Amino acid sequence: MIEPQIPLTRDIVLVGGGHTHALVLRRWGMRPLPGARLTLLNPGPTAPYSGMLPGHVAGHYDRAALDIDLVRLARFAGARLVLGRATALDPDARVIEVGARRIAYDIASLDIGVTAEMPGLPGFAEHAVPAKPLDTYATRWRAFLAEVAAGRAAPRVAVIGGGVAGAELAMAMAHALRAAGSSPEVTVLEAGENLTGLGPRGGAALRAALSDNGVTVRLGAPAASVGPEGVTLESGETVPAAFVTGAAGARAQDWLAGTGLPLENGFVRVRPDLRVEGRDDLFAVGDCAHLSHAPRAKAGVYAVRAAPVLHDNLRALARGQSLRPFHPQRDYLKLISLGGQRALAERAGIALAGGWLWRWKNRIDLGFMEKFRDLPKMRVEAPRAVAAGARETTPLCAGCGSKLAPGALSGALARLPARAREDILSAPGDDAAVLEVGGTRQVLTTDHLRAFTEDPWMLARIAAVHAMGDIWAMGARPQAALATVILPRMSEALQSRTLAEVLEAASAAFAEAGAEIAGGHSTMGAEATIGFTVTGILNGPPVTLAGARPGDALILTKPIGSGTILAAEMAGAAEGAEVAALLDAMIRPQGAAAERLSRAHAMTDVTGFGLAGHLMAICRASGVAAEIDPEAVPLYGGAERLAAAGYRSTLHEANAAAAPVAGAQGPRGALLHDPQTAGGLLAALAPEEAGALLDHLATEGIPAVRIGRIVDGAPAVSCVAGAAG
Repeated sequence: MIEPQIPLTRDIVLVGGGHTHALVLRRWGMRPLPGARLTLLNPGPTAPYSGMLPGHVAGHYDRAALDIDLVRLARFAGARLVLGRATALDPDARVIEVGARRIAYDIASLDIGVTAEMPGLPGFAEHAVPAKPLDTYATRWRAFLAEVAAGRAAPRVAVIGGGVAGAELAMAMAHALRAAGSSPEVTVLEAGENLTGLGPRGGAALRAALSDNGVTVRLGAPAASVGPEGVTLESGETVPAAFVTGAAGARAQDWLAGTGLPLENGFVRVRPDLRVEGRDDLFAVGDCAHLSHAPRAKAGVYAVRAAPVLHDNLRALARGQSLRPFHPQRDYLKLISLGGQRALAERAGIALAGGWLWRWKNRIDLGFMEKFRDLPKMRVEAPRAVAAGARETTPLCAGCGSKLAPGALSGALARLPARAREDILSAPGDDAAVLEVGGTRQVLTTDHLRAFTEDPWMLARIAAVHAMGDIWAMGARPQAALATVILPRMSEALQSRTLAEVLEAASAAFAEAGAEIAGGHSTMGAEATIGFTVTGILNGPPVTLAGARPGDALILTKPIGSGTILAAEMAGAAEGAEVAALLDAMIRPQGAAAERLSRAHAMTDVTGFGLAGHLMAICRASGVAAEIDPEAVPLYGGAERLAAAGYRSTLHEANAAAAPVAGAQGPRGALLHDPQTAGGLLAALAPEEAGALLDHLATEGIPAVRIGRIVDGAPAVSCVAGAAG
């Protein structure tokens, strides 16, 4: 029996990776809704958990402990992740702008948090750091702490705002500075006559804790400006500070004002079912939302409690069912860190403090984060009977990791009739075909990628760069491209949206290289696959595989390890920041590098058959051997760790068998056979030109490295320490 494929019919877009959306993604992964395509938009690959920020500032947690890995979470939920900050939203057209991209939706939800920036305070933007966004604050604080430890900054801190957040951060910073061996001067500046956010007992306990931490509290001290020397008060007095932070309340993000949505002091007004007032297809949650039916303070507890309601209502709206209301609790338990490993608890006018409360808070916080680290393993039913010779394998890799074994295509091509046309000038093993067309030499190549990301825009841009690799490797300039786009089954509306994203991304990539898309073909299939047939123009002789000479230096223009990282990401083992850095590298074109390498004796692009396989192709075509220094080969962040843990692309074994490397050992040796997608150029050129060339490439931001040399001998590749010279 053939199971039907459910077509995609609804685009659900989550804007922001706040606590509510993170919990929704986790729930969605455990029970996806067939027919719905889920998208998460977020500025970065991780989202910090605010509850642990004071503990990180104080030194109780490292930075990684705060981060929810959105790449891993999106993979678990089957969602595409678009890395970029939302800057505009048109609720009538149902379009969200992320930089130059326009993301269409049928249903959307906002969870973009708030900011503690103080644009009305002169000098704040230049000389202070808002407490929110948290990731920016945490990064700047760590840098300041290092400056103090090195003796380049005085341990003087001023916190503008005497609420719970400001007090908590002040005590954390004081504790961290003392732990670093300095004598801190930390001052909290509050414009009002009292600290805010707690009742009388809680407030008294908080003031006592501030005093115990050596924090000075200045009440009735409104700030007038911030300068390089500190904070100037309205009284004219300057409070000295080398680090100033603002925690004087949450502000809505400015771009919401241009959306035309109903706002309350800048925050989006929502109904009991969490939909924006007057909008049936748009939700808002977390700190960016104002609960019109039940106004509440900005607190993480409400974001967490709203997650089940938002999850259920997104599903209900996508299915045409009724929605349920969110009933926020009236009060909640406040657990406040007191610098060291002590905490203050307050609820309903009762306040307690002690080390046991910090340990309790610590268990709550770690338990919350564990939900995103220990994601449930979803069971896949194996068939009860299989044909002889069949065995269970790991999931098939995508990108170049899904290529056929190295000898499959070459073996099939070798059985074709001998060439009869004189206008085909290239050798059968070259990266691309060289054609004689009316006195002009034209290069022709084709390549496609099986989807390794749920984002068709990202996949299309990488596929375009990848397809142009053979053109650049031959020393040609890209000219024109034909697109081949296979989309999974989806409604006509989603087909139109997706195809527009694909062609927009690819067109931009080709235009940057001086080429244009001239047409193409589209169809539906079981999964997304994007490819391009590309032509290029040669202004001189082609750079082939066959010209390498003994003594030549080997230059590589991109790191390796993409296949291992993508395989690990499929298994939920790669870190989100590593995956994001890899994708960013994969969309970088190689045109400038190719132009600099135009004098190379031989050149190829490193793709599916790995560094060793492509270097072996040069050796065979040129009749030489090669030595590489494995320590000189650049690796993508995380690749060596993941290779050491045993992660391999499905093409790795065939690559290793086709191009063995003498002396290759350990994870670095394994990575020599790792299939690359949109990989770098590998060039053999005169050694006397290598140094100046690398300097030129470095000034252009191209991380090229000398990794080895060409030597006399039968075609072979070996690892030799110091071979990079």
